[in-house]
Amino acid sequence: MKAKVVVVLKGGVLDPAGKAVETSLHRLGFDDVTDVRLGRYIELEVDDTPDAQSRIDDMCRQLLSNTVIEDYRIEMVKPQ
Repeated sequence: MKAKVVVVLKGGVLDPAGKAVETSLHRLGFDDVTDVRLGRYIELEVDDTPDAQSRIDDMCRQLLSNTVIEDYRIEMVKPQ
C-alpha cells in the first residue's frame, strides 16, 4: 500500500520560500499569483494492515512534520 503525505505550513506561519517564489513569479509577469505556500510531498510504501493509517499518522507527528507550525494530510492508496 502507498501512503501519500503532504506537509504544509499552517496558515499564520510566515513562509519566506513561498514569498520568494511569489516575488519571482511577479517579476516574470505572473501578477495574478498571490499567497504562494511551499510544502513537502512524501510517498511511503507500507504494509496493508488495519492500523496502517494510524501508523502513518504517528510517523507524521513524530518525524515527518513539525506539528507546531505545520499541517499534514495523508492519502492511502491501494494498488490496483
